[in-house]
Amino acid sequence: MTDADKYTVITEGKANILFPKENQVFYNPVQQFNRDLSVTCIRAWSEIWAEEKAKKNKKRKRDEKENEESGKPHIPEFNILEALSASGLRAIRYAKEIPGVKNIIANDFSKDAVASIERNVAHNKVEELVTPNESDANLVMYGKQFQVIDLDPYGSATPFIDAAVRSVDEDGLLLVTCTDLAVLAGNSHPEKCFSSYGGQTFHGGDATHESALRLVLHMIAGTAAKYGKCIEPQLSLSIDFYVRLFIRVKTSPIKVKELASNTMVTYHCTETGQWKNQYFGRKVQREKGPKFTYNTMDRSLPDFSDPELHYYINGPMWGGPLHNKEFIDKALEVHSTLDPDVYGTLKRIKGMLTVAKNEIYEPFYFSPARMSQLTKCPNFKQAELASAILNAGYDVSMSHASHECLKTSAPFDVIIDIYKFHLKKQGLELSKNLKPWGRKLMETPLKGEYDFTIHPKVQEMEKTKKSRTLVRYQENPTKNWGPKARAQGTHV
Repeated sequence: MTDADKYTVITEGKANILFPKENQVFYNPVQQFNRDLSVTCIRAWSEIWAEEKAKKNKKRKRDEKENEESGKPHIPEFNILEALSASGLRAIRYAKEIPGVKNIIANDFSKDAVASIERNVAHNKVEELVTPNESDANLVMYGKQFQVIDLDPYGSATPFIDAAVRSVDEDGLLLVTCTDLAVLAGNSHPEKCFSSYGGQTFHGGDATHESALRLVLHMIAGTAAKYGKCIEPQLSLSIDFYVRLFIRVKTSPIKVKELASNTMVTYHCTETGQWKNQYFGRKVQREKGPKFTYNTMDRSLPDFSDPELHYYINGPMWGGPLHNKEFIDKALEVHSTLDPDVYGTLKRIKGMLTVAKNEIYEPFYFSPARMSQLTKCPNFKQAELASAILNAGYDVSMSHASHECLKTSAPFDVIIDIYKFHLKKQGLELSKNLKPWGRKLMETPLKGEYDFTIHPKVQEMEKTKKSRTLVRYQENPTKNWGPKARAQGTHV
């Protein structure tokens, strides 16, 4: 029997993978976006990493010569660990598509999976770069240093984080996927969320997928801090049915001290949608250096005494930035060099990177539709609402995690005031169908007037939303696509 008779050949990127025809295999075509994005981001990191190394050691003649000839820094060789490799597809793609790779360990605990990796490595002729390895992923990481570690498990990455933050090299890149969004972004398993991630997610509300990202980052940051390391999120995305994070890890005592002031709990009201963030620590700037101290209770926190309103405690979670704009610029630069015939998800990569780059720093986002439901105010265009916020002196942006929501620095009472002013501008009375908490909000005196003239920044936002070259959501590749079941049978 020939290979053609025994195997199905699947082509993705520059790799051709053999899957046994007679077995159920774990290949999900929608995950091509994850892998295309990962290639793009590792290449972006490697170029930044090379530039940083060149600046630290300007005497390296080889680097200077490469700079003169190509206009780009020489990329020093680096190694990659794909800790949970399955078929080896991702590792083979990295070998064929990322310059500067010295060695990739494609590890899996399953003997059959490693046999599949060996078969695919030979089929793609990348034996010199990819080393199949059968072992527990944690044992591999505890025993060796890697410049890049990719964790893409079935479910939560939590069991591998301790080993990963110790194993990733200084200024290296840690890639983390978690697919357990029922825990990270759902309401049904708060005890599981807390035991896995050290915090609880939003109870209902609009921003559950961003709270999922922040819970994972909090768990990783806390783990790294135990070893005197800090994390610098480069790109943190909620994608379809999983979260994907690209994080630089480095040793920095001063950054470790900032962890408390980058950690928050959130009080979130399920009736009104209002939330308020409370940070654990406080960083005080002084001439002789920063001082880190306890934080005091935020006196602007909502009135919790109303028995009709239920405020849930969410967190603790990461309160720092989700993205690094310089990193995203480099990723977009790499993206512009990629062949669309090889990378089938380039439009979506550009769309997600562009929206993430333009996101404002403020945690969380709200749904204008939900606000209209709360206030019983007729819907008005999102562009008008965003413009009113900007014209009032606050910042606003879209969110990569939800196309219908807005992120803003405006306080909740300002948003409510804008809806009240819109109602007054339309010459309408308060609805008789307002719920008690909605009526209390809408009956408070109007604090000001608001300008709904379309703001230049909103014009750019609208162009981004309507551009056909900036796709944020994957078209269904197959019927009933989504997170597939764990691989079954004796072969992978």
